[in-house]
Amino acid sequence: MAVYVPPASSVGVLTLGKVIKPSATLDHLVRLLNTVRGTDKVLMFVQYFCKILVWFAQKKQRRPIPVDKAAPALDLAQHLRNLSSPVSDFRILLRYYGLLPMLQYMSSVERTASPSKWHLDLIRLQNLSMLLYYPMEHIYWLGAHRIIPLSEQKSNKIAMWSCRFWAAYVVLEFARLAEEWRLLKVKEVTIQKKIKRDLLQTDKGETKEKVLGELEAAKMRTKIGTIVNAAYLPLTVHWSLEQSSFPDVAVGVCGTLAAIGQLMTAWWDTA
Repeated sequence: MAVYVPPASSVGVLTLGKVIKPSATLDHLVRLLNTVRGTDKVLMFVQYFCKILVWFAQKKQRRPIPVDKAAPALDLAQHLRNLSSPVSDFRILLRYYGLLPMLQYMSSVERTASPSKWHLDLIRLQNLSMLLYYPMEHIYWLGAHRIIPLSEQKSNKIAMWSCRFWAAYVVLEFARLAEEWRLLKVKEVTIQKKIKRDLLQTDKGETKEKVLGELEAAKMRTKIGTIVNAAYLPLTVHWSLEQSSFPDVAVGVCGTLAAIGQLMTAWWDTA
């Protein structure tokens, strides 16, 4: 069967694809966005960075306008809010399936060797907090959108309690990260001893550079995880209180920092 091969010199709108060169970065970005996690973190960045931009826009709008210049016809801050709000809504919808992988993860945790008993118990407690968080967030969203009959007061109360369980997860995550760091330091000492005694198993591909590289990568992930968790902590406390004075721009800064950290690890995981 004959195959048509377009001439190399053909140019036009229909051959626009020729302008787009093959790109490893583009392929990587597509892989990232093809995952729910990747899409969520990109949207998370948009959602929270908009809050920072809103703050700057409002600050600029409060400046006195010269008499010879008309007031701006468009309210930039409101436009940014109009973008941030549906993005936030969509991210909650993305989490509607979150309970299923959580159940799968809970099962795998019990069937996989854990680095320590304390590490395993912390993960178990975190899983329990998420089992309470997800359904309560779902109920809040359904009530807030008048899909189920739920008063605004009850809906907000449920949202507050769901964030309290999320806050519990964040506090437990600090303990888990501390234990993870301790285990990595123990592993580092063991590796250094093996290197000194020349006991690395070269038949399994364990070179000095490879083993130390994997250790440093694990330590970097733990450091980034700690930064992300530190950014989440004030957010979970803010949303767990009936009255909070935490400014919206600070919510934006913390959320943006957490989004960037998680985007970095999601990027590495889709390499």
